Amino acid sequence: MNILEVNNLSKDFNLHILNDKWIEALKNINFTMKEGEIIGLTGKSGSGKSSLMKCLYRTYLASSGEIIYLSKNGPVDLVKADDHRIIDLRKSEITYCSQFLSVIPRVSAVDVVCEHLFRVEKDKDFARSQAKEMLEQLGLPYELWDAFPVTFSGGEQQRINVARSIIAKPRFLLIDEPTASLDAKTKDVVVDMILQLKANGTSVLCISHDEYTLERLCDRRIDLKFGEIISEELATNQ
Repeated sequence: MNILEVNNLSKDFNLHILNDKWIEALKNINFTMKEGEIIGLTGKSGSGKSSLMKCLYRTYLASSGEIIYLSKNGPVDLVKADDHRIIDLRKSEITYCSQFLSVIPRVSAVDVVCEHLFRVEKDKDFARSQAKEMLEQLGLPYELWDAFPVTFSGGEQQRINVARSIIAKPRFLLIDEPTASLDAKTKDVVVDMILQLKANGTSVLCISHDEYTLERLCDRRIDLKFGEIISEELATNQ
């Protein structure tokens, strides 16, 4: 069953600071995604990968087309849905993990990781124990668990970001460069965690330039160039 169907999706930007120049970031994007599938979104920088992901999360509002997401309560067009519906889906089903960690200052690493889990788990102590277990798996030193992530290195922040995004086991995960700043051992841990989500039914759209990550994770790849899909094929591990 398809969890996502993207039809004739386009996104334009009007750059007012450049004499109202129009940029076509995405052009006539069409693809479907199955429940429990992992798709790798590939292409050079500037090809439209992040724009597509942000349209799916509704950080960007598409200029035309439709994005039909099969929620627990039935199909939703993420282009036309009102803001309240989008917010509800973000709270309960759809998670976006950007390439960079953005958090409220003076919040401990454990509570940052628990951010999404706190919305569904009433037992805060249990939620924190889950977060600590995940941080241990990711190799984040114990003495940093109660520290503020804004002071961490890039690789440490990336581990916090990934843990926060997957701990609540979303139905649909959008994740941008999950292993970019990680050493080989931690990279494998992150890949295994995402594969475990897949085994539990999560659908994952992953942007990555890392061939190793793509080969281990993906069922299928969609390659973009200048805002258009130029190829769509099964991954080599299939």
